Amino acid sequence: MTRASPRAAAYAIPFNKPCLAGKELAYIRDAVTAGTVSGDGPFAKRCEALLERELGVRKALLTPSGTQALEMAALLLEIGPGDEVIVPSFTFVSTANAFVLRGATPVFADIRPETLNMDAGHVRRLVGPKTKAVVPVHYAGIGCEMEALGALAAERGIAVVEDAAHALFAAYRGKPLGSFGTFGALSFHETKNFTCGEGGALLINEARYVPRAEIIREKGTDRTRFFRGQVDRYTWMDIGSSYLMSDVLAAFLFAQLEARDRITARRRGVFSRYQAALAPWAQAHGVGLPVVPVDCEPNFHLFYLLLPSLEQRNRLIRHLKSRGILSVFHYLPLHLSPMGRRWGGKAGDCPVTEAVSDRLVRLPFYSGLTVTQQRRVIDAVRSAPI
Repeated sequence: MTRASPRAAAYAIPFNKPCLAGKELAYIRDAVTAGTVSGDGPFAKRCEALLERELGVRKALLTPSGTQALEMAALLLEIGPGDEVIVPSFTFVSTANAFVLRGATPVFADIRPETLNMDAGHVRRLVGPKTKAVVPVHYAGIGCEMEALGALAAERGIAVVEDAAHALFAAYRGKPLGSFGTFGALSFHETKNFTCGEGGALLINEARYVPRAEIIREKGTDRTRFFRGQVDRYTWMDIGSSYLMSDVLAAFLFAQLEARDRITARRRGVFSRYQAALAPWAQAHGVGLPVVPVDCEPNFHLFYLLLPSLEQRNRLIRHLKSRGILSVFHYLPLHLSPMGRRWGGKAGDCPVTEAVSDRLVRLPFYSGLTVTQQRRVIDAVRSAPI
């Protein structure tokens, strides 16, 4: 797993750069002036209402991170020792950690070579009597095979928790990602399409989980009901933690969500220019480009190249660095990590993941990337001695 280097600012063209969409600073000033800067404030409620409306989910609850949204899902499903949770090996560590923290055993699934998403066929072979949940990750904002995974989950009586950290406002067969499973988890980290620096949201698609979710996120108390006037005092009701996003961050986020169409249009342009300009070069050099299946509507989260070998991938990264351009590789296979090996992971368990991890490089991609900057990246890639 990687993220941009702390020295990314030294590059003429960084891998990622947070961008203002319009009203972020004005909304932060409004929140501070109103004196509502703690969690579950007015801007948080506006964000949640927008997500519920646009995604068609029963309830959206902002959290301090996407990781904590997944942790809430694990608590709500009462994941514990003896349970198994199926996750892709090709993902960020939070996808597994949220469930391991509750005592569950992660079971690592391989990915499809076309989309780099969880392979539903492999998942079927991994489901056993201890399986409590499956956690598909919509890599790069491309939807997993949600109908196949949903049918399998219903057949075997297991929950689906969508890790939609990459996938806000993307869709599969016309339905928003994050709205298929029992739960969905979003991320608003600075590398995401819509950001507030650090943040997330838990999407709840089954009404029966909403009351307990409100208690868990308020340190295990019924404080939310107290503020709604439903009880005359609040007290300790359940296990829980502090899973509220500051309204300062929510103010920033709301401006980003308001500008979702403009942000997505910019990112579509970046993606399309990379695709068009690099397709002939990629074909000539045996390099893979992102694949968007016909039943997926992407949100243009990232753009990657799949080089023929690890050596060629590393050579390209060094070449771009020499031109002042920061590119990064992505996930290391979780099943081969020190923690993954503790759970029995070994070489050959997820062959597609192992091959992809060695060959993938992500190009600079952010909403403010100019056409001129992107041309520099494209020219540098096409001139690379791979």
